[in-house]
Amino acid sequence: MKTIILTAAAAALLLGGSGCTHVKPWERGALADPIMSSDRDGLGLMLAEHMWFSREAANGGRGVGGGGCGCN
Repeated sequence: MKTIILTAAAAALLLGGSGCTHVKPWERGALADPIMSSDRDGLGLMLAEHMWFSREAANGGRGVGGGGCGCN
């Protein structure tokens, strides 16, 4: 059982570490494209944040105050 756990941990470590790469200077333009931004849809982001803090009584870290009642 211990060898299975160690093997699974080693496999997870190898898979997790393989996602790191160096980005060449000429490739950075594609990553700086606005389509790569997670908040490119401002209205959709505001709606998602409002639903999140209204349902979960949690603030999304974007400076929105209030509780979980949804009456802001």
